Amino acid sequence: MYRRQFFAWSAAATTGVLASWPTQAQLNVDVTGVGLTEIPVMIVPFRGEQLLDVAVSAVVRSDLKRSGMFHMMSVDVTMDENTQVNYSEWKQLGADALVGGSVSQLADGRYEIRVRLWDIATGRELAYQVYTVAGADLRLAAHHIADLIFEKLTGHKGAFASRIAYVTQSGSRYSLLIADSDGERAKVALNSNEAIISPAWSPDGTQLAYVSFELQKPVIYVHNLSTGQRQAVANFKGSNSAPAWSPQGGQLAAVLTLSGLSQIYLLSSGGGTPKRLTNSYGIDTQPKFSPDGKYIYFVSDRGGSPQIYRMPAAGGSAERVTFKTSYSVDPALSPDGKWLAYISRESGGFRLQLMNLQTGATQNLTDTAGDSNPSFAPNSLMIMYATRIGGRDALMTTTLDGRVKTRLSSNNANVKEPVWGPYLR
Repeated sequence: MYRRQFFAWSAAATTGVLASWPTQAQLNVDVTGVGLTEIPVMIVPFRGEQLLDVAVSAVVRSDLKRSGMFHMMSVDVTMDENTQVNYSEWKQLGADALVGGSVSQLADGRYEIRVRLWDIATGRELAYQVYTVAGADLRLAAHHIADLIFEKLTGHKGAFASRIAYVTQSGSRYSLLIADSDGERAKVALNSNEAIISPAWSPDGTQLAYVSFELQKPVIYVHNLSTGQRQAVANFKGSNSAPAWSPQGGQLAAVLTLSGLSQIYLLSSGGGTPKRLTNSYGIDTQPKFSPDGKYIYFVSDRGGSPQIYRMPAAGGSAERVTFKTSYSVDPALSPDGKWLAYISRESGGFRLQLMNLQTGATQNLTDTAGDSNPSFAPNSLMIMYATRIGGRDALMTTTLDGRVKTRLSSNNANVKEPVWGPYLR
């Protein structure tokens, strides 16, 4: 968060880049709340999944439940994608949609998943899909199935097959992890005895920029996730922090202290000479590009207290965006360009806010007091953020109305610094 700028970070140890991608312990998932409008959906256990380590239909149900847009129904029946559906019977049970499928192993060891979606309300088949995957990708296939169902029933693209990045801290040990959107299949990209902060996905989802303190100071790295190779792209005198990718992926906005104060600069994602974008007498930090690349939103205390401002992406005059409270930080823009999520200080606590960028209307999405680091799903319909509950740092997701929340927590580590990845290109 913004208040990091005023803290001194300690340093002294070893960092390891783990290109072998070791698996990390999974996060615990707890969903609370009820959506305002929910589509009643029946997902029958898939034939053949009882013999697998992954119950594909259960993953699909969990994904759809987290979205807050579906009421998951259950019934004790046996069927698969080839079952002849009696629409009137299912309608009497209250289902608007029905999903059936099967999982079978092929001769080469891979698995074939067949799934069919019926629209009970209109009495027609909506989708039929076949997925052929390795055993290690059964959960990923389930997320794709959930995306298919989500899109067919809501008209919006699903985001369950996307990935998240986050940092865990256990004692003095930090880890940067990549996981499925539900926190499963987590793998370590980096382990360190020094702090790792501010991870940021490249637009194509192949790289992460982040700040590491392994050199006894904050340095910005760009990390290739497929090879494990990384490069220090900002290691200038003083502090190098808060990297943010341009929508095209070729540039990073970053916060440097070359002039003594924290100011925003633009540099190539491969490093090079930075170009200064802000010239204020205050602290300018936490830059974020608008999805169209025309603007950079950032935090500045130039008016006396931290607030969110907007300026042209090439630099220039800035206009203030937030006015609700005397302290507003951690801006995050929705990929569709309609929303600004941020953290405000209210009654001594830090809470997640959501602003409609067209109307300026703002709503509070949480009742917790330690929120930070909001990040939108690639379909702009959910927000992931960090918060502090019961003395531990955990990740949360929320729907845009704040009604349905999912807690992703670890039994043995604090979980923080979340960022939701883009759709893979």
